[in-house]
Amino acid sequence: MVFCDYMVINFMNSPKTSNTRKIFLALLSMIIIGVSAGLYIYNMPPRDVVNSGADLSIHAGKLVNEFLMDGEAANGRYLAEDGDSKILQISGNVYEISEDLEGMKVVVLRDQSDKAGVSCTFTKATNSELAGLKPGMKVTIKGVIRSGASYDSDLEMYENVILEKCNLIK
Repeated sequence: MVFCDYMVINFMNSPKTSNTRKIFLALLSMIIIGVSAGLYIYNMPPRDVVNSGADLSIHAGKLVNEFLMDGEAANGRYLAEDGDSKILQISGNVYEISEDLEGMKVVVLRDQSDKAGVSCTFTKATNSELAGLKPGMKVTIKGVIRSGASYDSDLEMYENVILEKCNLIK
């Protein structure tokens, strides 16, 4: 133990190791900054969609048609690669109500004539808002858009627009 202390003291006080000491301190500083930034990002609270205002209000059919007509332009307008996509307020007719594997309610807004719809996944906290909701009712739902509508040529079917963290506005 004394030998280690002696080596560290000699290392830090040696005139030949001035550059080595600077490099060591720079690396130590970078490690501390990196760990601090990582902890900050890890502990950052999730986005509160329910209490945030909507960036845009749009009808479900119009949103679906925008993605089917020009997917790239619609992706640029509504989606963000950094995960901070638009919060949309979607109005439309309830086509279907189901539940996913995690117990979250999923409401599909779609008219009979539409090729695809908007799939709105609720959270555990907002699942209870759907009591009394039935297919055919006109509603407004707010959520974060995660992907747009598209046509899958392999399956020969249309895929819905996907909204997450939804809540019912009515």
